[in-house]
Amino acid sequence: MSGTGRRRRTAAGAGSVAGAARPTRRGRILAWSAGVTSAVVLGVAGVGAWVYQDLDDNIRSADVDDRIGGDRPVNLSPGSKNILVVGSDSRDGANARYGKDLTTMQSDTLMVLHVPANRKWATVVSFPRDSWVGIPACDKGDGSSSAPHHFKINEAFAIGGGGGEVAGAAACSIKTVEANTGLRIDHFMSVDFQGFKGMVDALDGIEVCPEEAIHSKKARLDLEPGCQTVRGEQALGYVRVRYGVGDNSDIGRIGRQQEFMDALAAKAQSKLTSPNSLYGFLRSATKSLTTDPDLAGIKPLYGLASELKGIPRDRLTFLTVPNYPREADIPTDRANVVWQYPQAADLFTALAKDEEVDKKRLEADAKDPLYASAVRVQVLNGTSVQGLAGTVAERLRTAGITVTGTGNAPENTGTTTVTHPPGLEKQARALATRLPGARAARAPDATPGVVTLVVGKDLDPERIR
Repeated sequence: MSGTGRRRRTAAGAGSVAGAARPTRRGRILAWSAGVTSAVVLGVAGVGAWVYQDLDDNIRSADVDDRIGGDRPVNLSPGSKNILVVGSDSRDGANARYGKDLTTMQSDTLMVLHVPANRKWATVVSFPRDSWVGIPACDKGDGSSSAPHHFKINEAFAIGGGGGEVAGAAACSIKTVEANTGLRIDHFMSVDFQGFKGMVDALDGIEVCPEEAIHSKKARLDLEPGCQTVRGEQALGYVRVRYGVGDNSDIGRIGRQQEFMDALAAKAQSKLTSPNSLYGFLRSATKSLTTDPDLAGIKPLYGLASELKGIPRDRLTFLTVPNYPREADIPTDRANVVWQYPQAADLFTALAKDEEVDKKRLEADAKDPLYASAVRVQVLNGTSVQGLAGTVAERLRTAGITVTGTGNAPENTGTTTVTHPPGLEKQARALATRLPGARAARAPDATPGVVTLVVGKDLDPERIR
């Protein structure tokens, strides 16, 4: 997102474990998307330059670099790409009918597409919108900044979009994802409500087969059991509905969205054969698309699609960040999920190093989560900074970790250390992976029953995950 790319018109007003569906089915979605993007260029070339220009001008650009700041993760693998994809739930214009009580922009879907330097595989990571994470200070778009705090991950989009601009919303989302994953985000894409509806309507609707009746005032949806075709607002309601369906979880909604997109992809393959249907579909898709300047146009999107098109289906991996209900750590919180450690850290570290993720191993490791509250730690200050142990302890408590006490280390140290007695290897590693650069080590003389964290000069409390 260098901001040096071709500029387009600015955006106006602008628990579960990893993986939930078969990778071959989801693989078809990504591979098909690359094909459709290619069809944009090929189809437009056949119908005239004015159509190309029309679709090209639809794509809005939002420059976020100035709003993100300079304190960002380093790209450890030059040539790889991390693309943040946001399903925008803004309530401006035609979208106002979906929630007039909401005065800020919202994000309904959040994921990162990792494209490796060798372009031989790809991984898509979905972030549950109820993920309880640290949200850094962000420009609110009204001349003020938010304070760092913890909340649902999708709140970042709303905070940054307080001024009604996609650039601010995307910038805060990028800062939040980077802070909690350590991944450098290179590009972003945002698609809003109206574009989704337009794509579905251009295909004359999509067939869904709910096993139980769905009646939701919030999602404006009334469906009886059985197979039926949904269009427009019904289709939108189907992929957005959460409460009153299954286990009422955001994880369940992610699964329905993926199933719906699979059906949409299959129908598009058979229906987008005429210039009229192709143009209607692409016009809706491009008109609701906002990207960073370097992706804002048919040609750069076609270039990305060409890179994805050659990736074998069995090398396309779709994951959800390993998580569990936060209620396991904080009994009063029944509304959020927290990420599992060390599994989440292992996932992000692999992608940062441009290493292909072993999905089966990740899923197996995530089946038996180690709750943060099961990690008991004593925090010792190994610096001359007064109160640092207490500051770190409070950050760990916010993450659900059990802090047994604080104090001063026997001597100052520049390096943060995590040590543990025999039998607490898992707990120590789970803690260490939350601390950038820290490693866990066994210490036979360590305090029995607890993990010992000695805070060194190298640890920034704001970076604790």
